[in-house]
Amino acid sequence: MLTLKDGQRQALLRRARQSIASVFDPGIFIEPLEDPLFSQKRGLFVTLTLSGELKGCIGFITGVEPLKDAVIHLAREAAFHDPRFEPLRREELDDVAIEISLLSPLKRITDLSGIRTGRDGLVVRNGSRSGLLLPQVAVEYHWGREEFIGHTCRKAGLPPEAASWPETEIYSFTAEIFSEKDRDG
Repeated sequence: MLTLKDGQRQALLRRARQSIASVFDPGIFIEPLEDPLFSQKRGLFVTLTLSGELKGCIGFITGVEPLKDAVIHLAREAAFHDPRFEPLRREELDDVAIEISLLSPLKRITDLSGIRTGRDGLVVRNGSRSGLLLPQVAVEYHWGREEFIGHTCRKAGLPPEAASWPETEIYSFTAEIFSEKDRDG
């Protein structure tokens, strides 16, 4: 698992905010990320909240783009193209909180008892259906393992019992999660 230093975390968070701001003001400078670490391809999600409520969350389960490019792309997608929410408005920009989840590689799970809520995120796949929940979702909603698995199945458009079907594939991952609020205390 990739572990970032605080300065690297803050650089990614600044880049995410700058990328969103540059949509409203194309003159906004997006600082370059020269550290070779940011050229790595990893699963990455950008989550936006406004007044404690989800405003957008978009990501890549696996490394599709280098981190330095993915954070720009996904921050803009979360802000303006998450189909569950209205696009972020300019007047909301200063109040939106940014959280980044850097994902470990997926690991196929055959024994559901090994899933630990708060540590593991889940991906459920069955045919063309797929659903993902980040590790922090179970913590936020105070779900136990069974509830978390069931909600991940529902996210895939499947009933909760689909987790026990032989054709259902379940993967876990961990995430390094950091946000702008982390720097404030």
